[in-house]
Order: sequence, then C-alpha cells, then structure tokens
Amino acid sequence: MRSYSPDLTPPWKKQQPAPEVPAESDLVVEEVTTGFCGAVIRTEKTAEGPTVTLEDRFGKHRVFPLVPRGFLLEGRVVTLVRPSATAPARPARTASGSVAVPGARARVARAGRIYVEGRHDAELVERVWGDDLRIEGVVVEYLEGIDDLPSIVKEFAPGPDARLGVLVDHLVPGSKESRIASQVSSDHALIVGHPYIDVWEAVKPSSVGIRAWPSVPRGQDWKTGVCRALGWPENTGAAWQRILGSVRSYKDLEPELLGSVEHLIDFVTAPPA
Repeated sequence: MRSYSPDLTPPWKKQQPAPEVPAESDLVVEEVTTGFCGAVIRTEKTAEGPTVTLEDRFGKHRVFPLVPRGFLLEGRVVTLVRPSATAPARPARTASGSVAVPGARARVARAGRIYVEGRHDAELVERVWGDDLRIEGVVVEYLEGIDDLPSIVKEFAPGPDARLGVLVDHLVPGSKESRIASQVSSDHALIVGHPYIDVWEAVKPSSVGIRAWPSVPRGQDWKTGVCRALGWPENTGAAWQRILGSVRSYKDLEPELLGSVEHLIDFVTAPPA
C-alpha cells in the first residue's frame, strides 16, 4: 500500500495562484525572468504550448511561453492566457494615452487658447494631443519666439472665461524666458515650459534612433549643429520631419514636456471658479 505524506507547508508559505489576464493586443507587460517589457503583438498556439509575442519601445520582438505567473502587469504577478474570441475589445487610445471617444465631434473653439513658441512645437503638440484638443475645443497657435509674448498677452486680455496657456522652450531659472514669463503670469495666464533648448530635445533619443542629443557649442545655430553632429544633411526642415515621424504617441516624449502640456490643457479647459 502506498504511504500518504501530507503537505505540511504552512498556508502562508504556499505560492498563491496569480490572476489570469487575457493577453490582448497592446497590453504592456514585463516577463519575470528576463525583465523584457513590451506590448502584446499576438498570441499563438504551438506544439510546445501557447506563446505570446511582445514588442518593446525600440521595436524589438521576443516570444515567450504563456506559463503560470510568467509576467508582471503594473508590478503585479499575473498569468497571461490567450484571449477568447468573444473577449471585449480594450478601449482604443489616442496618441496622448487618453481613452478615444468613437464618433466624437470637434467642439466649438473655446475663447481660451494655448500658445507655443514655434511651428515645430505646434506640430508636435498636434501629433500627440490633437484628438484631445479638438474634443475640448482648444486651439493651439504659435508665437515665432517669446519676445512678443507680453504684447500678445496684453492684446488677448485673459480672463475667467478666456484663459491663456503658454508653452515655453528652455524655461529655466535665470533665463530670458523665465524673466518674460514672470512678467505676464496671472490667475488667468499660465506659462509653463520644459528645460530643453528646443522642442526637438523633448523627443526621446531612442525614438529617433540616436544614443543622445548632441551638445552644440555656444554661438552655433543649435538645430544646424545637431544635424552636423549626427551626420545628417544640414537641412533643419527635413531633420524635423524625420524627428516628428518618429513620434507615435506620448511614450516617445520626455516626461517634462508631457507634464507641461497636460497642465496647460487642464488649465485652459477648467470651468470658471
């Protein structure tokens, strides 16, 4: 007769089953043994068992088996499973990460505005936040430099029903930009910025396919110097299109820019106190 050996492991030492999560497209997880983090591209049924393919932010793909407790989701151990054919689709997202609103029509433009320094800044904001801004009815315009900001703010005459938000490049203590910003800030005019010399630097180097943004000596045109240091043709318009084309979502931008733009949108769209 076979002897019976009871499991004497205390309950608090037994490994608890992890929650099962469908491996739906675009779900971002981390594989526990390798630390590889990426979005789900597809799941497949193979002779060795079900697998999942992940794509990291550099576009690299890796295939992993769907094993119990094999992944981390927002820091929590989970068991990924193949999604059922009838599983509900996850909400679509805009480039800014907001939940998309199917069929939403653009709102009539608000009296409030957001100003940015130049055309490149405006195009980048449109690329990532364009859907959100249209739904909120927020118009973005550009200044062609910050020197004219005091006169623009005076003419705009911001108030409770017409707030003005301004995004400024290189807004660091002691700079010309910070001095001008302090002159025009008020309860109804918010000036925020980022520490980068130009909005180009607010795009993550890895998204552009470079190791880092180069340091350009003082006295040189910064954008031309960047092109020269990277070995690109000295055509700043073409360089910008290359950079802008590498931006697919908020994940391609530095946190300092993300926080500033989100702050401006919240400020301009807040109801009057």
